[in-house]
Amino acid sequence: MEEWVGLKWHEYVTRQAMGEFPEYTVHLKDEARTLGVLFRAMGGDPALSLVTAEPRQFQIRRRFLHKLAGTHRKFELAWRDEDSLRLPERLALFPSRTANRDLYLWLAALASLGEIHHHNWLKGNQAMVQEVLIRWPGLEPTYQRLVRHTLQWRPDPDTLPGVEANREAAIRQALIHPGSVDDLPEALSDPWPVILWLYPVLGRGKLTGQIIGDDNTQSKSGGLAKKRKRRRAERVDAFDKDQGIMLFRLESLFSWSEFIPVDRAGDDSDEDDADSVVDDMDMISISLDRREASSAIKFDLDLPSEENDDLYLGPGIHLPEWDWRRQGYRDNFCCLQPLLSKDAVPSPLPERLKRSAQTLRQQFSALKPLRQWERRQLEGEELDLDACLERVVQHRRGLGEVDQKLFRQCKQNQRDLACLVLADISLSTDTYINNNQRVIDIARDGLQLLSEALTASRDPFALFAFSSRRRDHIRFHHLKGFDEPYNDTSRGRIQALEPGYYTRMGAAIRQSIKLLRARPEHQKILLLLTDGKPNDLDLYEGRYGVEDTRMAVQEAHRAGLTPFCVTIDEEANEYLPYVFGSTNYVVIKDPTQLPAQLPKLYLNLTR
Repeated sequence: MEEWVGLKWHEYVTRQAMGEFPEYTVHLKDEARTLGVLFRAMGGDPALSLVTAEPRQFQIRRRFLHKLAGTHRKFELAWRDEDSLRLPERLALFPSRTANRDLYLWLAALASLGEIHHHNWLKGNQAMVQEVLIRWPGLEPTYQRLVRHTLQWRPDPDTLPGVEANREAAIRQALIHPGSVDDLPEALSDPWPVILWLYPVLGRGKLTGQIIGDDNTQSKSGGLAKKRKRRRAERVDAFDKDQGIMLFRLESLFSWSEFIPVDRAGDDSDEDDADSVVDDMDMISISLDRREASSAIKFDLDLPSEENDDLYLGPGIHLPEWDWRRQGYRDNFCCLQPLLSKDAVPSPLPERLKRSAQTLRQQFSALKPLRQWERRQLEGEELDLDACLERVVQHRRGLGEVDQKLFRQCKQNQRDLACLVLADISLSTDTYINNNQRVIDIARDGLQLLSEALTASRDPFALFAFSSRRRDHIRFHHLKGFDEPYNDTSRGRIQALEPGYYTRMGAAIRQSIKLLRARPEHQKILLLLTDGKPNDLDLYEGRYGVEDTRMAVQEAHRAGLTPFCVTIDEEANEYLPYVFGSTNYVVIKDPTQLPAQLPKLYLNLTR
């Protein structure tokens, strides 16, 4: 077991000048998952990224070899903002590996309470320390050990000139008795860093960094190319920018699985900068022959004119949108336009799907409502002969009160559920998944086969598809309503589906909630089919789109619906646990299996 080694402060200075205590170094990448679990368990924001902190420069004065000298020194300190939690890439401040690891845990616990600002750095940190110790008193021994180690790491006030000595004494007092110091004495130099506290944000530059474990290599299954291309950046030496290496997204721990690199390299805060998102969208190619998407994904297209567009079903529907930065809704912020395909031609089921459809109809026909006789009723369609015979026997034997329930009634064994299927038909669905099929092709086949199955089970269902181009034009394609039969007209609308624009999921989900809430059935399922995460040109990239979609899913739960996401996105484990929950989504690893898997997934949801 490691022992605390008593060292004088000048010995600390000497060791630090030689690289601190490298034999006791603890690396952030080794502790990242433990820190993430702790941060989430203590109520920290799950959407934050865990990123290495860049060094900050301090101008300090210290006495060394009986001389007072000024020097510039860089330290990696902890801080957080609305997007990320920044911790030192490594810790070797103490001659104890356990103490260095405990320092990581303490900083994560402190950061779970929020961000610190320049104007309340001293009081704010003391208050946060008090709050942590009140909420989790089990951390008190750890904090006291870290304080003892930190005080030995810090300069002795006796080695500092007057004002700086008073300031150091005040900092020591604040560490030992949090909340007891209101102001720090001013001095010409910077105070020695307080490694147990959080520091304010230095800059608001764009986050750059490399996501560990993501090298854009081919996937293990079939050698398919990655669906999303990642922005790359080199780590820089500048200490005054909020840059660093991103380890992973803390939301990934919700699923206890893979890393969550929701792309934060761009700033999604200004609509004026939204067009820059274009440069980051995919020229997707995931087929074996590396064939590019046939659309070439051009984003400078104008919206089609009304005379050339699909049929508009009434005026647009204005919907709210959740702004996570304001922690509030933007009322009537989006305009959703219901559409009906003008080019759809009634079509029979494609020949290639008929065999699978016949099998599904046979399987799902067992779910359709059955007529069952309920015996011993007070009234009904006909007499219950068994009940009548028992009454005669009771009457002749004089066995007391005679049973009056002499009828039987036939009732339908009804499945009390309705399903709305919402398909994402954004431009990324124009991607080839093999030499012959695009994502949109397998999506159409999946909708066709699922519809054949639900028709056989007689469960009420509706089909819609969506894409978007900014908040004022969200296209909501009507394929089949709840009260419409599934026939050649519906099949023709499905066959007419083509890739659209972007993926503003929140608005499409909210409109689906409205439609499902109007249904009388007890169980209501919202089944979302998608091939990627939320995105659009204006604001709706990165965390903004993810948070709005997550809020829309929560609205569905509050409305008594069952939202479930089916995706072929290889990176879905990175964001769907946070958006839908760990049990409300499934990733189809082989996209060609989507049509066959959809009916099976529906069966599992409705049992």
